[in-house]
Amino acid sequence: MTLEELKSSLGDDAPPTTASAEIRALWSDAQGDWDAAHVIIQELDSTQAAWVHAYLHRREGDPQNAAYWYRRCSREVCQLSLEEEWDQIATTLLADERA
Repeated sequence: MTLEELKSSLGDDAPPTTASAEIRALWSDAQGDWDAAHVIIQELDSTQAAWVHAYLHRREGDPQNAAYWYRRCSREVCQLSLEEEWDQIATTLLADERA
């Protein structure tokens, strides 16, 4: 799946069935359902999940919690806009899935 395909699926009632849990969390967030995204990501223990978790807490407006999750995924606190970071995370995760 490409970023464009993922974004075009945002008009659907559910995320693509082949999407990873991390991508489903991003999809839920883009749908405006932060709580559903957080429930999905809380269950995961991976570097990629920690990155999504950091992004979600940054979106929530909780910089201290976000900083914790950025440290967990060995990344600096993001300075991009939330939309740019969403695209960056999604692009990276989708590329990892294709690899």
